[in-house]
Amino acid sequence: MGSESVGGICGAVVAAIVLASAVVLGPIGQYGKPPKPAKVEPAPAAAVPAAPVAPAPRGPVIREVPN
Repeated sequence: MGSESVGGICGAVVAAIVLASAVVLGPIGQYGKPPKPAKVEPAPAAAVPAAPVAPAPRGPVIREVPN
């Protein structure tokens, strides 16, 4: 058996594995799959205005101090 025939057999085995995995896993992404339903959030019964948010704390203020 020559190296070319061994390479051909190995190539056929790899091609069969790739083809089988492509059939099992199916299409990639949303192609070929049904669309996901959109999430519907129910409106709150009593719309309460949100409390004002306090400003975020700032870092320390560095001032020059004379020696």
